[in-house]
Amino acid sequence: MRVAVIGAGSFGTVLADIAAHNRCDVKIYARRTELVEEINLNRRNSRYHPELELHDSIRAVSDLREVVHEADIALLSVPSKSMDHVCSELARVITEETALLSTTKGIRSDGFKLMSQVISERLPDHPVGVLSGPNLAREVAERHLTASVVASQSPIVRKLTRDAFATKYFRLYSSEDLISVELGGALKNIYAIAAGLADGLGVGQNTRALLITRSLAEMSRLSAHMGGNPLSFLGLAGVGDLYVTSVSPLSRNFRVGKALAEGYTLQAAEATLGQVAEGVNTLRLVYEKCREDVVAMPILSALYEVIFGGRPVRQTALRMMQAVHTSDVEFLMPGAKPSL
Repeated sequence: MRVAVIGAGSFGTVLADIAAHNRCDVKIYARRTELVEEINLNRRNSRYHPELELHDSIRAVSDLREVVHEADIALLSVPSKSMDHVCSELARVITEETALLSTTKGIRSDGFKLMSQVISERLPDHPVGVLSGPNLAREVAERHLTASVVASQSPIVRKLTRDAFATKYFRLYSSEDLISVELGGALKNIYAIAAGLADGLGVGQNTRALLITRSLAEMSRLSAHMGGNPLSFLGLAGVGDLYVTSVSPLSRNFRVGKALAEGYTLQAAEATLGQVAEGVNTLRLVYEKCREDVVAMPILSALYEVIFGGRPVRQTALRMMQAVHTSDVEFLMPGAKPSL
C-alpha cells in the first residue's frame, strides 16, 4: 500500500513510522529542506521525537506532487488553520483514487466547519475519514498500548486506515459518526485547558471528577445540536480523549491551563510550549457558535470569561456551579425519563 503523510509534526511522524513497519510504501511531506535531510539521512525528526529512530523505508520529500502520486491513502496531519491551504494545493496534484484521512483536531472559523467538511469542500470526489482518540503521540512512539477511532462513511477509508496503521499496540475501532468523533477531538482541547487550570489551582479529586463529567455533558450536547450521536462520546473519541488530555502533563492544552493558573499570561503560556495549543483558538469559535445557537455550555463560557475577559478563576467557577441544568444524564435510551 502507498501512504502519503502530509505534515511532519508530532503525530504525523509517528503514524508514518507505523505504516512503514506495516510494510507500506511511505512518503512524508516536509517543506523545510533541513527536515527532509534529517529524516532521510539521520532517520530522525528531532524537534518532535528525538529518541525515535524512523523506519529505513520512509522517504521525506518537499514536493507535494511526488508525495501523493498514486497514493492509496493520504494522511492529513496539519494545523487546522492550514487545512484549507493544504487541501487547495492537494486538489492540483492528487490522483482521484486517493482516500483522505485527517488527524487534525480543530474547527475552521469560516462557517464553523469540521476538518472533514473542509476537506470535502476542496476535494469533493475523494472519500474522507478522520482518526481521533486518546493518542498522545509520544506514548504511541514509545509503543504503549493505545487505541483510536477511524470515523468515515466510506468502508474503503476504514479498511485502508486499519491496513496501514493498526498494530498490536495501536488498535483501531470504527465509527460512521464523523460529527461526534471530530467534535470530540476538537472540544476536548478546550476542556483540557480548564483541567489544567484546575490542576494549577490545586483542587480536590471531587472537583476534577465534576469537571471532566460535566465537560463530557457539554461536548455531547453540542454534538446532538449539530446532528451527531451523543452516545458516541462514551467511546474513545469522547470520554477517552477527554480523559487523557485532561490529566496528562504531555497534553499541550493542559499545560497552557496550568500555566495560566500559575500566573502566566496567555501569550507567555503558549510561548513555553513551542507548539500549537489548538484549544485556545477553538474556544473562541465554539463560544461564538454556542452563543448564536443558544446552546448551554457553562464550563466553556466560564473558561472564555477567564481567558479572554480577565475574570477571576475561582469566582467564575463558583458562578458556573449555579448553571440551570439539573439533569445528570441528558441523553437516555428510548423510554427512559431524565430526572428534573
